[in-house]
Formats: sequence, C-alpha cells, structure tokens
Amino acid sequence: MPMTVRDVMNRFVVAVEATASFSDVVTAMCRFHVGAVPVVDGDRRVIGMVSDEDLLLKDLDRRPGDLFIEGPSRRRERRKARGRTVSQIMTSPAITVTEDTPLRRAAWLMHCNRIKELPVVDGQSGRITGLVKQSDLIRAFCRPGEDIRDDVLEVVARYSRQCAVRVEDGIVHLDGGVERRSQLRALIDEVWQVDGVVDVESSMTYETDDVSRVVSAGGPWGTGPAEGGEK
Repeated sequence: MPMTVRDVMNRFVVAVEATASFSDVVTAMCRFHVGAVPVVDGDRRVIGMVSDEDLLLKDLDRRPGDLFIEGPSRRRERRKARGRTVSQIMTSPAITVTEDTPLRRAAWLMHCNRIKELPVVDGQSGRITGLVKQSDLIRAFCRPGEDIRDDVLEVVARYSRQCAVRVEDGIVHLDGGVERRSQLRALIDEVWQVDGVVDVESSMTYETDDVSRVVSAGGPWGTGPAEGGEK
C-alpha cells in the first residue's frame, strides 16, 4: 500500500486561535521553531494558516500606495501587513489533508500551492489531528531496498511471470518480458508509483506491439506512421 500522511505526520501541533495577536503568534512560532501554524476555532477545526511569510509582510513596503491601481494579490498583502490579529493576517481557507492522503498527493499540494506545511484534519469532523511538513515527505525515500523490491514484485506479478527485479540505491532494475507493449507501459508506470523509487531502468521486452497498431489506425495523435513502424 502507498505510504500516507499517517506514516510521517507529527501529532504535536502548535496552533493559535483567530483572536490571537500578532505578537502572540510570533512568540509561539519562535518558541517552537516552526515556520507556520494552523489557525483553529473553538472546536479545533482548521480555519486558516499563518506562515512566516505572512508575518514578514510587516517589513515589506510600508508606503501607503494607491490601492485602486494595485492588483488583488498586492492589496491582500497590504491588508495582511496592516493586520494586528491572526484573523487579519491568516490565509484562509486552509489547504488540508487527512491521515489517509497519499504522500504523493500531499507533495503535489505543497508544490502547487508553494507551501511547506499542511494541517492534518479528521475527515468527518474537520478537527486538527496533526501536521505534515515538506521535510517529512522525503521519508518515503528512506525505505529499505528490500521493502521497495517486495512492493515492485507485487506490481510485476500482475503483468509478467518472467521478470527479474533488482533495487540499488532506490533505482529499480527490471529485466524480463511481457506479452504486449501496452502492458510494459502500465508496468513501468505502476513501478514509478511505489514509494521510495528514485528511478526505473528497464531491459524489458514485449512480444506484440499493440500500441503502434492503435496509433497507426488513427486516434487523438492522428494517422501518421507509428513510432518505430514503417514509413
């Protein structure tokens, strides 16, 4: 099974309420050496996030400026820079995950939203249960080679009975054969999804090229000659 947030999350969470002051959140972040804190309501439901970037807006461009000629993003930054309480500074709504969220999904959310922490919430109540940081996600690459190989073998068994698997430094080496080219594509795609895989090197062969037949027959890629086929 793919690793999930549950496998790497921290259940000790520093959180603040929306009524906390600017000084309160700075003190909490400095005391516990964190770069962001979730904002929760009275029932521990996550309603926002405050990051060090939000706080540092205080030191950026203190000139009044003309809000009518600035874009929405800049106006939001100015409002945050003038904020005195967490409710005025926080980013809301917060982007959250649950304990069952795959690590790859959590990594994708962090990358797309340019954030380094995600609150972990209960899927039903919305109450906070932990926090997962960007640095936690790299633990997926700390898996022993034997564990990676076992997972890869389970994938391989669905496509081929003639495939040798070797794992070195997270790199998966495949050597064997499958019946159809489309199976080889699917096999390698699934191997890439195994937690801890750094790269895949394949010496696999196939007996029937069903991919070229589909392309040459016409489809979303047109009706030109297939790759590797006759021209």
